[in-house]
Amino acid sequence: MFTRNRTSRVLIIAVCVTVICTMFAATAFAQRWDKKTTVTFSAPVEIPGVNAQVLPAGTYVFKLLDSMADRHIVQVFNKEENHIYATILAIPNYRLRATDKTVMTFSERATGEPQAIRAWFYPGDNSGQEFVYPKKRAVELAKITNQPVLYVADEFAPFIVAPVKTALEPPVVALKEAAVMAVEPTGETVPLAKVVVPPPVQSAGLPKTAGGLPLLALVGLLSLGAGVSLKLRSMCGR
Repeated sequence: MFTRNRTSRVLIIAVCVTVICTMFAATAFAQRWDKKTTVTFSAPVEIPGVNAQVLPAGTYVFKLLDSMADRHIVQVFNKEENHIYATILAIPNYRLRATDKTVMTFSERATGEPQAIRAWFYPGDNSGQEFVYPKKRAVELAKITNQPVLYVADEFAPFIVAPVKTALEPPVVALKEAAVMAVEPTGETVPLAKVVVPPPVQSAGLPKTAGGLPLLALVGLLSLGAGVSLKLRSMCGR
């Protein structure tokens, strides 16, 4: 009876530790996956939206809602994360290399107008996620900044400001399926491939954003299982 009780206690402890480790690994993975980034702007900035949407100076949170190989869906929240300002289509662009800034703005702007956000970098990423603007505003920005700007048809602009919460809602699905092009400062429309360089294809395995925590947790669980097995064998042999 004594041995059986000790065996039960060991198994219960092992299960509890396993659950805790699994929860920790899953939580860490989720936090890394959405690439949550808190940014404070000292001046107003423009983000994609209807009629040149401008965020006042303040603190905002950028997070991924969905991630695909060739495009991402980025959401911009207020500091408390209880209000969504925009759900933006972004294209991974390896040409935009990492800098010391989390958010990249266009280098030029019209006199008196706020700077427009060009791309978002998550710390540790070696390429930027270039934001896609509605076509009318993209044409204006390209001329002002003397740089190509990515765009979707103006009919998608209302989807950017829709208060969506999941990647399955119609506005998000529409953005994910929208045709993306680029407009040059001359007003010429060019294919996306002439402006965007996709990041190198990663080898199969854990997503890059997952880091080593899930793998470490798995190793820990395997080690724990081996230890429990040896303990049980020792106790049962008595």
